[in-house]
Amino acid sequence: MEIKQKETGQNVISDETMEYVGILAKLELSEEEKQAAKKDMERMLDYVDKLNELDTSGVEPMSHIFSVSNVFREDEVRNGDGREDALANAPERRDQAFVVPKTVDQ
Repeated sequence: MEIKQKETGQNVISDETMEYVGILAKLELSEEEKQAAKKDMERMLDYVDKLNELDTSGVEPMSHIFSVSNVFREDEVRNGDGREDALANAPERRDQAFVVPKTVDQ
C-alpha cells in the first residue's frame, strides 16, 4: 500500500492501494465509484493530517464523552423478582415453575 503527498501537502492514494482496499472490503466498484472513493479517502487523510497539527499535549485521553466515575454497581435485589405474582396466574404449576404442554415428541 502506498500513500504519497503532493508538494501542496495533500495525500495521494495509488490505484493499487484502492484495489487492495476494495478486496479487503469485498467491494466491486465501477471505475467512477473507485475514483470517487479514492478522492473521499484522500480528503479524509488530509483531514486527519490537519487534526495532527493540533497541540493535544495537555488534553487527557477519554474513553467516554461524559465523565463517568464508576459504571459498575453492586447487584441488589429490589422488590423481589415477581415470581409469586406471575405464578399466581398459572393454570398449572409445579414447585416454582409453570407446567406447559409438551411440544416436541421424542
